[in-house]
Amino acid sequence: MKPFWHLVAFALAVLAPAAVWLGGLNQDEGWYLYAANLVAQGNMPYRDFFFTQAPLMPLVYSALRGFWMEWGILGGRVVTLAFGLAGIVLFTAFARRLAGPEKRGLAALLAAMMLCGNLYHLYYLAIPKTYALASLFVATGFYLLSFEGAAFAFAAGLSLAFSAATRMSLGVMLPVVGLGLLMPRAREGRGRLDWLFFGLGGALGLAVSFGPFLTAQCLPGFLASQFYHAGRAGFNMVFAVGSISRLVRWYLPVVVLSGLGVYACVSGKRDCASGASGRGRTVLRLAIVCFAAVFAVHMLAPVPYEDYQVPVMGLLAAVAAAVCAERLDARPAAVALAVLGMTWAGSFGSPLLQQWSTGGQDRLWPVVREKSELAQLREVAREIKALDPDGKDILTQDLYLAIETGRDVPRQLAMGPFSLWERLPYRGAEKVLLDVDGMKRLLDSAPCGIAAMSGYAFAITAPRCSETPMDRQMELWGLLKRRYDLVVTEENFGQGSTPLLLLKRKNMEKGDGAEGVR
Repeated sequence: MKPFWHLVAFALAVLAPAAVWLGGLNQDEGWYLYAANLVAQGNMPYRDFFFTQAPLMPLVYSALRGFWMEWGILGGRVVTLAFGLAGIVLFTAFARRLAGPEKRGLAALLAAMMLCGNLYHLYYLAIPKTYALASLFVATGFYLLSFEGAAFAFAAGLSLAFSAATRMSLGVMLPVVGLGLLMPRAREGRGRLDWLFFGLGGALGLAVSFGPFLTAQCLPGFLASQFYHAGRAGFNMVFAVGSISRLVRWYLPVVVLSGLGVYACVSGKRDCASGASGRGRTVLRLAIVCFAAVFAVHMLAPVPYEDYQVPVMGLLAAVAAAVCAERLDARPAAVALAVLGMTWAGSFGSPLLQQWSTGGQDRLWPVVREKSELAQLREVAREIKALDPDGKDILTQDLYLAIETGRDVPRQLAMGPFSLWERLPYRGAEKVLLDVDGMKRLLDSAPCGIAAMSGYAFAITAPRCSETPMDRQMELWGLLKRRYDLVVTEENFGQGSTPLLLLKRKNMEKGDGAEGVR
């Protein structure tokens, strides 16, 4: 099977750099990295700036700031991909643990093929969102869980707690695994107290991760972050169905192997993990239930984007690979060749490649990009530095520009395009949140020498994330025009390929509000 591993390495060598350099810009990656910058400067999430996710990711990335900051978004993507690839290695090792001794090599190979050869998966493991770090903690937790013993159970609980502290929706796995380890089969032999040590590890992980942010100073901001998620527009069944449809398209080999595994288990007489050890069978069932639980939680979100499932798709791939390696009667080489063909066809025929190489369509003619979105971002950053060589801040809601130029934005814009609120959810929120009146005061003060405004500027109103009424947008643009002059327009910029306006502050007399709102 060695030639197949060479092909896995080849696919990874081609697709991973493509995901890093060619992958489209995402507003969130600038927002997450900017949060890490703020932490590195001594700020705390929820207390000093608004943050809608669990606190662990900005803490980890702030500690690694020396590795990525010099290279901006590119550096952040490389560090993020390193987390993602480490998670893939552990998911592959987990698949190997779930299969019997004679099938372990095939199980690991199938899992590696489905994850390393998936362009969509690699892209979302490369951009600095919570997915790569969270998937690493999930993979670590389940790999450790496949071993018996108190130390492994404790470490697994700690790792799954850290996954919840990276992305809170993954917290549902903690009670699922804890209850599963209480089942009679899981309490045989050395594993009889694993449920207790797993619970202790999970409790310690949650206490360490969330405890410092549940103080009186941070708690209002933390609750406001939950208010933000609850305040999104209501559940949309059409979008949910479309989300599942797109997920199937992006992960077709995983879905096909999962279906074959289910069929093999239902139609056969043996257990679906008959080749695995007793602990392996228990953990396999727990992995299936955990995937289903996380999937359900994400699908119940007001807007269930399919990429929410990325942190646990490696879990499903590992289970499907182990079950199919154990149960399918076909020759191993034939199974491996079929999976390889599906993954390569899915990635090299992916719509992402067209999205990354074109900027939409002008009537009959596709608008071909001369450079990747990341290269364009770096070029615009150089232009901003040339316009304002001594500047240390920038007025923008496109935070990947703040990262790429190494500049600060006014504190209330730390949420990027989600910084404009219709109403503040609690008293004193004006320290970290910005309502419409606050945005007007900010624009009138002209706090930064350069403003960079794309189609996201003033367009989204939180927490519903609905489109800001056009008359209000025009009012805010009018205030901006009073204080800034347009210098350059960059077409087809960033996420959504909207025009980007670079503006320079007009000469303002001392005391005319130029001190800004910080």
